[in-house]
Amino acid sequence: MPLPVPTKLLACLPRCFLTYFLSFLLLTAILASYSLGFQLVRHPLNLASLGLYGAFLSLHFLAQGCFAYLELRKHQGPALPCSFSKTVALTISAFQEDPFYLRQCLESARDMAYPKHLLSVVMVVDGNGPEDRYMMEMFQEVFCGEDLGTYVWEGNYHSHPTAEELKEPQQQEVEALIRNTRCVCIMQKWGGKREAMYTAFRALRDSVDYIQVCDSDTRLDSMATVELVKVLESNECYGAVGGNVQILNVSDSFISFMSSLRYWMAFNIERACQSYFDCVSCISGPLGMYRNNLLQQFLEPWYHQTFMGNKCTFGDDRHLTNRVLSLGYATKYAPRSICRSETPSVLLRWVSQQMRWSRSYFREWLYMVLWWPQHSPWLAYEAIVSGLFPFLVAGTTLQLLYSGRLWGSLWALICIQAGGLAKALYATALRRNPIMLLASLYSALYMAALLPTKLFALLTLPWAEGWGTSGRLHIRTNYLPLVPLLSWWGAVLGGLSFTLYREAVGGWRDLEALAYGFSTCLAHWGVLLGFYLVQVRHACRRRRAIYRLDRAQRAWEGGELGTPGMYRPTGETGFKPEALQSCYV
Repeated sequence: MPLPVPTKLLACLPRCFLTYFLSFLLLTAILASYSLGFQLVRHPLNLASLGLYGAFLSLHFLAQGCFAYLELRKHQGPALPCSFSKTVALTISAFQEDPFYLRQCLESARDMAYPKHLLSVVMVVDGNGPEDRYMMEMFQEVFCGEDLGTYVWEGNYHSHPTAEELKEPQQQEVEALIRNTRCVCIMQKWGGKREAMYTAFRALRDSVDYIQVCDSDTRLDSMATVELVKVLESNECYGAVGGNVQILNVSDSFISFMSSLRYWMAFNIERACQSYFDCVSCISGPLGMYRNNLLQQFLEPWYHQTFMGNKCTFGDDRHLTNRVLSLGYATKYAPRSICRSETPSVLLRWVSQQMRWSRSYFREWLYMVLWWPQHSPWLAYEAIVSGLFPFLVAGTTLQLLYSGRLWGSLWALICIQAGGLAKALYATALRRNPIMLLASLYSALYMAALLPTKLFALLTLPWAEGWGTSGRLHIRTNYLPLVPLLSWWGAVLGGLSFTLYREAVGGWRDLEALAYGFSTCLAHWGVLLGFYLVQVRHACRRRRAIYRLDRAQRAWEGGELGTPGMYRPTGETGFKPEALQSCYV
């Protein structure tokens, strides 16, 4: 268990030396085993082999699954007690949010099971123009009858108005409103998501015990806050806790469906394993809670974070988590605290999201290295393994594609599918749901889109800024993700063409093995895609017949909301409720 108080430097030196020395040995061993290509098992005809690095990865995934099971098993027992004595501020950051998602978010915040006299809600809108006002009006409508306050701030904490005397009175009014009113919505000058979060955090100061973060496209379970509070109350050494994030728009597309399976594995295997060692590496933005006394300590360094001379504007959740870890506190995962968040359903928007996340991962990886000695060795171990993984996979793939032997390329595909299927089988047993078998299809999405996105994200890391995505009210297509995708696909097709040419010139080799290999791959894909089309897509169509997720288009077509982007207020309380309810069929 990490200590929440700084230890003496001399006492830390042996642990620091041992941690970094063993980490260096692990890094060297992985790179050496990969570079030398040491084989543990090899087929007599050189058709298949198991290398040292492959065996190591297999053991890693096995250990990760076992520790995740042990952590989840803790939460299957009697529920932790909750004293219902801690004050909590639920903070929501919004930027041109889709009205349908925002309404769900606000209604779920209103309906929290936590006592109202202990829970306050603060939504900060990143923008104070006429096009942003619909979000404040919706807040007024949802929280009508509550202790409600709204304010349009001409600036923000870091803006520089021409008349300095205008800033201080407005800042004081904002702070007084947030500290003395239960439900508050602030519209402020645009400054990015971190600026919006900073406003809520700074205005709250020490007025609450815990601060909960939430995205404006997230629907919270009624017990989400209670479950997070339970974890923080159970141990004073826990500095932050993250919840179980699921997908809200599962049925929108194949990408959103695969994201839902990936989310389940990321939270209930990877983060559950990290939680077993008290070192969750990222408390996700849609659902997380922090001890306010800790957050206030690193609020300024968190906001003013820079990387290679540039101000950091994304990856706010990872850096918040890193700051908690830097103080020696543990970070935990609460599987019983559930929320559902929107995910991109179109390829380019999904790649843009993954690019932003990958950039923050690599940047925060470098920062997290500083705090390895303060926590379990698993933090350093997993950081090294997961950090190297995409580069070694990319290198292996390109090496086999340009080997001039078609069987080498097919063997790489078989290994990828086999690894994905093994993880999917374990997830199926852990979740007790056969739908997780389809998670093995995610390996194709990883190799085709996510892997080149990660590599490109690292190369362009110093020049990234902004929210990273457009608001959901006006979704703009970003064509930058086409650069890594086309480059990667070009390299893959080039290697495959080269190999086919060499095979044609030298005579086709390993024809029997190729026939069996292709048959195996086609059978694997055929069965899983058939399962997806027959069961999942059919169920999704039935679901959409009851509950349309393309709600805004239907409302606009029906004329209830006017033209896209032009929302007609219906009085002091905002929208007509029936305008959004018309999305139900």
